Amino acid sequence: MLTLDRVYKASRVLKEVVRETDMIYAPNIKPEANVYLKTENLQVTGSFKVRGSYFKISQLSDEEKAKGVIACSAGNHAQGVALAATKKGIKSIICLPDGAPISKVEATKRYGAEVCLVKGVYDDAYKKAIELRDKEGYTFIHPFDDPDVIAGQGTIGLEIMEQLPNVDVVLVPIGGGGLISGVAYTIKQLNPNCRVYGVQASGAPSMEKSIKNAKIETLGKVQTIADGIAVKTPGDLTFKLCQKYVDGIVTVTDDEISAAILSLLEQQKLISEGAGAVGVAAVMFDKIPDVKGKNVCCVVSGGNIDVTILSRVIERGLKMGGRTASIKIALSDRPGQLSGVSTIIAEQGANVVSVNYDSSDINMNITDCYLNISVETRDFAHIESIKKALTDAGFEVCD
Repeated sequence: MLTLDRVYKASRVLKEVVRETDMIYAPNIKPEANVYLKTENLQVTGSFKVRGSYFKISQLSDEEKAKGVIACSAGNHAQGVALAATKKGIKSIICLPDGAPISKVEATKRYGAEVCLVKGVYDDAYKKAIELRDKEGYTFIHPFDDPDVIAGQGTIGLEIMEQLPNVDVVLVPIGGGGLISGVAYTIKQLNPNCRVYGVQASGAPSMEKSIKNAKIETLGKVQTIADGIAVKTPGDLTFKLCQKYVDGIVTVTDDEISAAILSLLEQQKLISEGAGAVGVAAVMFDKIPDVKGKNVCCVVSGGNIDVTILSRVIERGLKMGGRTASIKIALSDRPGQLSGVSTIIAEQGANVVSVNYDSSDINMNITDCYLNISVETRDFAHIESIKKALTDAGFEVCD
């Protein structure tokens, strides 16, 4: 059902709606490797999802187009289907859980879809979408387990091979598997020697576990800041394609994802959502073997991060990179102690951002206290230098 000709056909069809996103050289991500970023976060709707949605909708029969389409999503797939349907003059209904962020609900509406809010979680919204499909005759646009959707996502593979013909390694986020299925299939047809790795969040490793156990696994729960790839069960078709064409799957933690988001923001001036940053995190934290001196492409799949989450992600990323630290010092409660501590920290070139005085711990002497200081630092070596200076001055640093 999936052929290279179909991917090329999708590429021709998509020229009328999507942009060929830039391939950006990012030397600071991993100096030992030649890292490039495929910036699908700068795609129309802020995500790659419009590629698969638009191609799928373009292939519907006149009868199917007349009845309209329905989808279920709390994020990028919803916006991709909405835009694709509107461009084709087709009615679209998107079922969303009623707890979906208001920003995503409003974005979906702006692209022209009718939004159906469903009480509960994603699974409840999915059931409602299937119910409406069966009742009204809408065509359900699956977010990943569909050959036309996969062919649409595979056009990213074509662009990667055109923009970086000598690519050695490609890293692709995995949720349900539609993106990596299309990209891996396409790249392996054009260059079988290129390695393709999938990256999942450690809190949602459904495809990784499925491949390891050679059967589709359903997770009991998923928990990650990378909500775009928080999928409990991979697709039947995508599982088979990953088995055949993907060289390996690795996982990254939420802290590692946060550090990658911060790195992209600070060094590349790119905003990525959690799902989009997992490939970068895998390179930064040495999850991929043998990349020294190799041309490595990370697919930054989307940039639709909720601004209310971004500040927390940045804070986590700063801690992961040694850019902030909390230092706890045991003091005798007498005048001048805080002055001595702050002088040492200033001499070390760090910036104090908060100070908390705690004398309530029942395990210490009544005349003692704990001083908790938050500081902005350069890196982990700088943190250790500050702690050593405090210790050398006679202060008790509590690790």
